[in-house]
Amino acid sequence: MRWHSIAAILSVVLVSAGALAATVSGIGYRFQLWGHLPAFKILIGGVAAASIGSVAALAGIYFGWHGGEPVHLYGSTAALVAGLIIVAPVVSSVRLLRTLPWIHDISTDTENPPAFVAVLTERAAAPNSAEYGGPGVAKRQRAAYPDVEPLRLSLAPSAVFDGALKIARDLGWKIIDADPTAGRIEASDQTFWYGFIDDIVVRVSPAAGGSRVDIRSVSRVGQSDLGANARRIRKFLRGLSGYAGRDS
Repeated sequence: MRWHSIAAILSVVLVSAGALAATVSGIGYRFQLWGHLPAFKILIGGVAAASIGSVAALAGIYFGWHGGEPVHLYGSTAALVAGLIIVAPVVSSVRLLRTLPWIHDISTDTENPPAFVAVLTERAAAPNSAEYGGPGVAKRQRAAYPDVEPLRLSLAPSAVFDGALKIARDLGWKIIDADPTAGRIEASDQTFWYGFIDDIVVRVSPAAGGSRVDIRSVSRVGQSDLGANARRIRKFLRGLSGYAGRDS
């Protein structure tokens, strides 16, 4: 068997194995066949296979190009594209792990964070506590996400609460509790593939000239959220600000 044939076959086999491992990793965790640590180990194994397969694909492309074998050339090219699709998101996540703080609890109010009430029952078995981590977490958050801060609006709290509830539903959050008297909305949001659950609490309170909105988003598992909670908060506040601007 010639080198381009070996490289092409090896690339396809390894990248296919990597794709299968990545798929099984997410599906298994979502259906609670294993926890998040085994899921990550399976994913790492899949990424390693896809990475080696991508290198083999490069060799297959080289040998296929110079050997005039279009079948092996096309197969290696397809394997390389698929391998990069598998590896690239993980490389991006590793970069975020290196640059972002290892925190998973983000709040617009770090001195008096909105408290969870109704969601505590659903979080009972979660590895991460619903209790705020204190000044250390607040300091790291301010350094990484200085733009995450309360939203002040000129509308009455009742109108802002209605808008906040609408935006939460528009974002696809699962509403767990909505208490207009307390000005509190509790919800959860789930990631697409693994189904990781983050919990959110929104607090609408009276303020000079209108209302103040605080929001807190906390992951149930994982020490680092890769910036997901801050992105969620920003998206919610942008949506609510736009909604309030239309109704003001």
